[in-house]
Amino acid sequence: MNVSEKEFEQIVREHKSTIYTVCYMFADNADEVADLFQEALVNIWNGLRKFDGRSGMRTWIYRVTLNTCISADRKRKAVRNKQTPDNDLFNDSGGDNSQIEMLHKRITRLQPFDRAIVLLWLEDMSYEEIGNVVGISAKNVSVRLVRIREKLKGMSDN
Repeated sequence: MNVSEKEFEQIVREHKSTIYTVCYMFADNADEVADLFQEALVNIWNGLRKFDGRSGMRTWIYRVTLNTCISADRKRKAVRNKQTPDNDLFNDSGGDNSQIEMLHKRITRLQPFDRAIVLLWLEDMSYEEIGNVVGISAKNVSVRLVRIREKLKGMSDN
């Protein structure tokens, strides 16, 4: 696919929230979100020439962005030696965000593949769409989500 800068800008406008949401779920703070977002844009731009249309643009963008975030997450964890993340995304001291913050902290403790599945599920994607993005069957998505929910319920908030 040969894409001009104007076409790329349109693609980014249409899928900006998708890219941002994926990056947000893999970041520990606002600076990391911005860095992941930029890295994802570079990877999308570089990969557009190879996009062949076998999947939808939205599915392809999810996949590229997830792969970008998972790779960055692995690198970051190797560097930090599994230090606890410094999460300042929720620096609002209001009580309304406490459940969101708790859920975000729990989700960030999941393995990257499980985190990706939860993220896609939270985006209201069907099991089939999730399976297409992550490369597993819809039935496997269903089974994994049940297991992930149990993991999240069993986590402490430490």
